[in-house]
Amino acid sequence: MDLFARAASRDRRGQPLAERMRPQTLAEFVGQAHVLGPGKLLRRALEAKELPSLILWGPPGTGKTTLGRLLAAEAGARFVPMSAVMAGVKDIREAIAEAAVHRDERGERTVLFIDEIHRFNKAQQDALLPHVEAGTVVLIGATTENPSFEVNAALLSRAKVVVLRALAEDELRTLVDRALADEERGLGKQPLDVPGDVRDLVAREARGDARRALATLEAAAAIAAPGEGGRKAVTPAVIEEALQRRTLLYDKAGDEHYGVVSAFIKSMRGTDPDAAVYWMARMLEAGEDPLFVLRRMVIFAAEDVGLADPQALSVAVAALEAFRLVGLPEGFLPMTEAVLYLATAPKSNTALTTYAAAKADIDEHGALPVPDHLRPASTPLGKSLHWGAAYQYPHDFEGHYVRQEHLPEALRGRRYYDPTESGRERAVKERLEALRAQDSDDAGGEGGDKGG
Repeated sequence: MDLFARAASRDRRGQPLAERMRPQTLAEFVGQAHVLGPGKLLRRALEAKELPSLILWGPPGTGKTTLGRLLAAEAGARFVPMSAVMAGVKDIREAIAEAAVHRDERGERTVLFIDEIHRFNKAQQDALLPHVEAGTVVLIGATTENPSFEVNAALLSRAKVVVLRALAEDELRTLVDRALADEERGLGKQPLDVPGDVRDLVAREARGDARRALATLEAAAAIAAPGEGGRKAVTPAVIEEALQRRTLLYDKAGDEHYGVVSAFIKSMRGTDPDAAVYWMARMLEAGEDPLFVLRRMVIFAAEDVGLADPQALSVAVAALEAFRLVGLPEGFLPMTEAVLYLATAPKSNTALTTYAAAKADIDEHGALPVPDHLRPASTPLGKSLHWGAAYQYPHDFEGHYVRQEHLPEALRGRRYYDPTESGRERAVKERLEALRAQDSDDAGGEGGDKGG
């Protein structure tokens, strides 16, 4: 190791593990394959050596700063970092002036990286506009907030928004394994025993945040007590102490996962909002993917609430979209609102039972022919066979209803949908019963006429 390498090693020694393990090349970067994979936006830009101005939007610990630094290096540009919390218009002007010198005298591009760009006010953001437009700097802004709300429209129009995702557990596990194995930057030289299940626990408790995973691992390594032979055993209890909170028993692939999910669904079905919110919180606090919980809520709205309150499905879908918009931590608010709505709504499972009844006839009878009066006469053959000729257009009749058969002949008169008396479905039941009673009266009248 040469003098400079030893100096760099000493510098790193006092840094947090997350900083020491920061990727040095794009090959080391973990995650975000949806923008860095072959043929994806950033990969194409780098291959073309034309790095555009970017707004990197994503949760903490997803690699925004690291990615900005690596993109600059790959593009052969200077990297000038700046924090919107600390910098003002004067700092921006100085950075721009320096970038102009490097461009004009050395032909060197500058990437101006602004962390937490959403904290810049309008005047500060406006100060960047002409220089981004002129190409004096390539702007890379990082934000955890929706840039549509926090970044000026004029600046947004001059940059591409790249959405970064929370890291998956397997990606976090890769980072944990790498830190434990790396003897130069990581913990590889320390006498640590960290079993696989404990590594999985660290990845799960990090909840998509690489910095959190490595900080937890570093704290656990520091507080673990030496055992026989001086080796430190990092156990779940040590991880709990490092996190300063209890880790919840929740194996997303095992019995506990299915038990908690089942309890969540059954609590909503049983109109118990308190229990429903408890089980949802159990899942979220244990690191479950909120989108998994939200998908279960959308299914529940259709399966267990149904037409008793059709608005329930809209509420569940709105909660899903709201979460995608705001993310965590605030995302638990629309989720809780939706769970309370679903749990307290009137219940009906007719969407499930109706489909099952129709499917049973399909399984038994196969593909029965469409009645001629329901077929479209859109071809010469159809017209010659008088398809659609006997069809009666409901809007031509009083009440926009006319009695006619819409099922195949073999299933004539079959009833699949049996509305309940619950919530708004009671009105549906009453209307259908009135129409069917009308059909019976009409059929009786027709029979009497024919008999006469």
